[in-house]
Amino acid sequence: MPGLHSYDYAFVRVVPHVDRQEFLTVGAIVFCRTRRFLGARIELDADLLHALAPHLDIELVQEHLALIPAICAGQGPIGELGQAESFHWLVAPHNTVIQTGPVHSGLCHDPEMVLEKLMGTLVRTPQRG
Repeated sequence: MPGLHSYDYAFVRVVPHVDRQEFLTVGAIVFCRTRRFLGARIELDADLLHALAPHLDIELVQEHLALIPAICAGQGPIGELGQAESFHWLVAPHNTVIQTGPVHSGLCHDPEMVLEKLMGTLVRTPQRG
C-alpha cells in the first residue's frame, strides 16, 4: 500500500482515584516519524470530571493537560528533545492523576486526520439533549 505511514498513538486520561483505576479519557497523542508529526489534542469535560471527582482542582488539572500539546509543539525542555523522545516521555507510565493509556500502532495517509478521528470517536462525549 504505497503512501501509508506507520504511526503510534495513546490516549490521555485523568485518573482521579489512582487506586480505583477509574479514568476519564480527555485526549490523544499521535506520533508519525515518517511524516515528522507529533500532535496532541485535549478536550476536558470539566463538568463530568467535577461530577466524578469533586475534590479535584480542575484548574490545576487543565494547566497540566495544556502542557501535553505544548510539548508536542516543541516547547519546553521535553519538547526540545525531539519528536520521538518527547512522545516516549509523554507515554511513559506515571502514577499520577494524568496518565496515558497503552501505545497502539496503525497505518495512515494523514496523521492529523487520525488525531481528529480518535478525538471524535473515543474522547468527545455525545451531546446530551
